[in-house]
Formats: sequence, C-alpha cells, structure tokens
Amino acid sequence: MTKTVRSSLFALLALSLALAACAPATTVVPPTVAAPTKVSATTVPPTIDPMEMYMPGNVTGDVITAGSSTVFPLSERMAELFQQEGYTGNITVDSIGTGGGFERFCTKGETDIANASRKIKDSEVEACAAIGRTPIAFRVGTDALTVVVSADNDFVTALTKEQLGKIFTAQYTMWNEVDSSFPAEAIVVYGPGADSGTFDYFNEVIVAPLYLNVDGKADLVAGEAALLGSGGQFSEDDNVLVQGVEGSKYAIGYFGFAYYNENQGALKAVAVEGVAPSEATVNDGTYPISRPLFIYSDAKVMQDKPQVAAFIYFYLTMVNDNVLDVGYFPAPAAELEAALAAWMSALGL
Repeated sequence: MTKTVRSSLFALLALSLALAACAPATTVVPPTVAAPTKVSATTVPPTIDPMEMYMPGNVTGDVITAGSSTVFPLSERMAELFQQEGYTGNITVDSIGTGGGFERFCTKGETDIANASRKIKDSEVEACAAIGRTPIAFRVGTDALTVVVSADNDFVTALTKEQLGKIFTAQYTMWNEVDSSFPAEAIVVYGPGADSGTFDYFNEVIVAPLYLNVDGKADLVAGEAALLGSGGQFSEDDNVLVQGVEGSKYAIGYFGFAYYNENQGALKAVAVEGVAPSEATVNDGTYPISRPLFIYSDAKVMQDKPQVAAFIYFYLTMVNDNVLDVGYFPAPAAELEAALAAWMSALGL
C-alpha cells in the first residue's frame, strides 16, 4: 500500500466515521486550518494532508514493542515493512509473553507498544494508571489456537475440550486413559508458561471449566494451579514448544496457528470438538478455540512520539495484506475500523 493510498484511506475513513450514524460514540473533528488574511481570485489554497507527518519516511526515533509470542511474527513482519517504506529509526520487537509485555508497558513504562494475545486485565489497567498511562486496544487479527502432536503420531486426530483439559492437568497421564484404542504410552506435555496470553486463554476456555467455584463458574485460579502443577514442560518461546512436540511421537502441545503453519511437515493439528483450525472455521465461528490478537499503546505516548503513532497506523492499514501470509486470520472489518477510529481519537484527528 503506497503513501498516497494510505493518505486517501485516512481521508475516506475520517469522512465515513463523521457520517456514520451507527457510531455516535466516535466524534471525528477535522484539523483546524487558519484562513489566510488575504485571498485573491487567483490564489489556490495549499492542500493539507493530515497524514503527511505519519508517513514512514517522515518519522524517526525509537519504537519499542514487547509482549505476546503469538503476535510476535506479525509485529516483526510489520516492523520490517515499515522500515522498507522509509522509516530510518530503530524498532524493537521482543517476544516475552503477553503478561511480560504488559508488565514492561504498564508497570515499568519501558515500551511504547504491548503485543497481546488476550485482552488486558483489570490489574494491568490499574498498573498502567499508576504511571499515568491509559492503554488503548487495537485489534490486529485472529488466531486459531492450535493443539498439535508430532507428524509421527498415528493415533490422535481429534480430542474434546474435556479430554484436552484432563491431559494438560495430568488427570490423564497415559494415552490409553484418553481413549482405550490409544497406545499405553506416557503423555509428554508441552505448553506456554504462565506469562503467556496463550496460557491464560487455554486456561479460560479449556481448563478452568473443569474447576467450578461455589457459584458454579469456571475457577481461573484453580485452573492455573492445575496447569502449572501438571508436570508439563513450559516455555515462553513457542519455537521451543515446536521442537519439543516434534521430538516425540507421544507429545502434545499448543500455541498460535502461525507456529503450526510454519512447521506443518513436522506437526499435525488436532481437531477440537471435531473441528480443525482453518480460516473457514475461524470465520464461521465453528472452531472452538479461536481468539483475538491485539497491540496496545497510550495516547500520550503516541502524541509525544509521532514514530509510534506512525507505526501503529501503518500496522492497521497494512495488516490485512500480511496477516494470512504470517499464519493468522483477519480481524472482523468492524473491529479493524474501530481500531482506526481509536487511533484517530488518540491523536485528536
């Protein structure tokens, strides 16, 4: 997407948001331009391009992002393209897990953008407020969280959510306990660590529902304790998990679809509740463990550092051209439009 196209997209977006009766909560105020004191009949007012200052070649300085290992390959791709489009500053993308990313963004204030494979927690919002930051979510895509076994595994093709919950909490430790037709071999479990948004999501939708509290609701604390106490092998680095599952016929693990997609020759995706992960099953809502992907920033950070605002705008306008190639799926159009509206609001545009 060229500079001219992105500028035109901005203008169209601003107009559509201003006219959209279905979105009264968003008010788009065009920039005020002082009128010249004298205008002759032959004077042509200069064209004002509100996006000129946010073009990649017109910003410099550092951009620091950190967080989700799931979002990492997408943010890494966008950073590379941003530099190819003319950005001459330094951009850093660190893969440290969603929780670690929010800690650096909200508690330490060390980063400009937090990459996240889950929504921010109330406790993290409070930590941000304590250092004067108000996190803004920008939806950038959708992941089909993927359960995998080795390509050498010739007996597992599909599992239920309940079976997965019991496998990853060591209620099943032998494959023949899962299904009597499976071999009497020990299950080797690999999974993300507790700082990972993937861990949190898996706990929320797969494990915690097996542990109900007194109100009959899924107990997230009990689920997390069961996951961590399962004796599984944990890592915040998804490539480590890939290698672990690849190395054993009797291993099982889970991570973002992009890591499965990149290693399909060595891994096999397990259908969940009879549905395999794919763009079609994510889009029609039948795959039971798909989830949104985000980047987060703060209005003051974006205002003080135009390069951060420029990178986020570039990300949002280019992401759908790259998300499938990276291994994820586009966010719903309304969510992406809302992200662009949030960007404009943060900058007072």
